[in-house]
Amino acid sequence: MSKENPVWFVTGCSTGFGREIAKLLLSRGWPVVMTARHIDSLSDLVQGHEDQALALALDVTDQAMIEKAVADAEARFGHIDVLVNNAGYGYFSAIEEGEDAEIRRQFETNVFGLTSLIRQVLPGMRARRKGHIINFSSIGGLIAYPALGYYNATKFAVEAISEALAKEAAPLGIKVTIIEPGGFRTDWAGRSVIESATEIADYAETAGALRRGLKEGSGHQAGDPVRAAATVVATYEAETPPLRLLLGAQAYGRALDRVEELRKNFEDWKDLTLSTDFPEGE
Repeated sequence: MSKENPVWFVTGCSTGFGREIAKLLLSRGWPVVMTARHIDSLSDLVQGHEDQALALALDVTDQAMIEKAVADAEARFGHIDVLVNNAGYGYFSAIEEGEDAEIRRQFETNVFGLTSLIRQVLPGMRARRKGHIINFSSIGGLIAYPALGYYNATKFAVEAISEALAKEAAPLGIKVTIIEPGGFRTDWAGRSVIESATEIADYAETAGALRRGLKEGSGHQAGDPVRAAATVVATYEAETPPLRLLLGAQAYGRALDRVEELRKNFEDWKDLTLSTDFPEGE
């Protein structure tokens, strides 16, 4: 994979992380395939970069659109060096409040769309024995929160899929990185979020409180999407990229707390855990 002129394929470029990543890549003069459900939202990014930019309409829940987008990208630039799976959205709902159609739509976008794109680009990367797949997860892919259980479940899935893929693909020269942001000033908790229509009063102090806090804090988060984009590119440029990259002080602190919480839980119940094995010698 050429570090000098890599071809990037980035999903979810209309706003947020995807848009900032695309802007940074274009500023470097690298070829970029940028996608969004509404292609008009990308026209300003393409302007002045027509030789290096390819804007494509893509709904990641549509397999035919995925196949066409990857084919169009390879027809234009010959191959794909880096896939950034950024497309996704949040869903605010206590577990009991969840609506079946919305839960399934969340998984279709955040998980199945991601895996479909991975499967579509892997044959080309395997043939060249090089490539880098960068999957956006979240600190919510390591820790589950009230009101975010279904969203967290999609990101836990992204973590597992990415970790398994990293082990499968490493001998083939393909790298995998999971991006785990904390709170950033994107539209995630604003206009992009979906909420369950029902709110049950018994969850007002748990799921309800977090719903309100996330919405009230939208636009005031500590994380800067421009700086985040730079870290994603830096990860690609690293000689040995990390499997996981936390973004922001919030994510870093909460991840370390999670590690300690797990360690304490395992140690507190160690005797009961070990009691389930056959006695030595049997």
